[in-house]
Amino acid sequence: MPRRSVRFCLFYDFRNPPAWRQDPPKLYRQILDQIVRGEELGWDDAWVSEHHFVDDDYLPSVLTMLAAIAARTKRMRIGTGILLLPLHDPIRVAEDAAVVDVLSAGRLELGFGAGYRAEELVAWGVAAEERGSRMNEAIPLIRRLFAGETVTHQGKHYHYGELSLRPRPVQARVPICIAGLTPPAVRRAARLADGFYGIGPIRPFVDQFKREVERRGGDPEAREIASALMYMHVTRDPERKWREALPHMAYQVNLYARWMAEAGLAGLSPVTSRSDLEANTCFIATPERACEIVERFVEENQLTRLFSWTIPPGLPPEWSDEHVELMAREVIPNFR
Repeated sequence: MPRRSVRFCLFYDFRNPPAWRQDPPKLYRQILDQIVRGEELGWDDAWVSEHHFVDDDYLPSVLTMLAAIAARTKRMRIGTGILLLPLHDPIRVAEDAAVVDVLSAGRLELGFGAGYRAEELVAWGVAAEERGSRMNEAIPLIRRLFAGETVTHQGKHYHYGELSLRPRPVQARVPICIAGLTPPAVRRAARLADGFYGIGPIRPFVDQFKREVERRGGDPEAREIASALMYMHVTRDPERKWREALPHMAYQVNLYARWMAEAGLAGLSPVTSRSDLEANTCFIATPERACEIVERFVEENQLTRLFSWTIPPGLPPEWSDEHVELMAREVIPNFR
């Protein structure tokens, strides 16, 4: 069976944990340099993700960072993976996104999520039970603004007098995906978005998404399906890289596992060992083994796009340079 064609995405959260503190301007500069090198090597996309009030400096301002990436790159598509839409004013999102799309000459993609961390929702005064209805109201509004409509809107959550978006995006239709790991998120993606994505094995959600798209008269094969292996790190020396990365990968998985447990979400379990990490889709492998892992994961989940965190938090960006190059030269070409 021929391998499924898939796009490969560099993914960053710009974390800088206190236990392994790095100089923030240097860290940002080195990550941007790595993204530029990734584009030169043939990576398809670069995405950044959003969280707030985390003591490891998790990136809180994704469209600001995408503007910096847009200014440094020429070809690769850039995206929010994800922007926590209920925490933001949709007009401000539309304006900032339009500027990034112009700056990138039409390379922007928007990934939206409802959010799940109580600290973030409380800070913005967003009730957890309102997240879905805020998404349902904001996304069509953003679409109308992107399309050039003059909008007057009096909704449940947002109220605007007559306005229109200037500047307009370069793209006639800025792609929008919705992320989530619940049936309501999947239904929302089928109804409002150009694609769906999650983290880890998502096949049941993919099947639900495709059925829902089809039920609504759409073509499920025309929609984006993306998911992540938490880590897919490629190297000539997996044993050495495991010794160096294990505490950093464990930090990442354990923090996400705690956040998800606090929100009542399934998905990740706490880790202490390499086998625990591999059970949570963290892999360090040779190019040959990486091809096998990626092929199986892509086929099982019917993906059109694969991402994984590029740098385990606390390690310097150059630690992942080998991975960025080997993945581009010896893994990605097998999925073209």
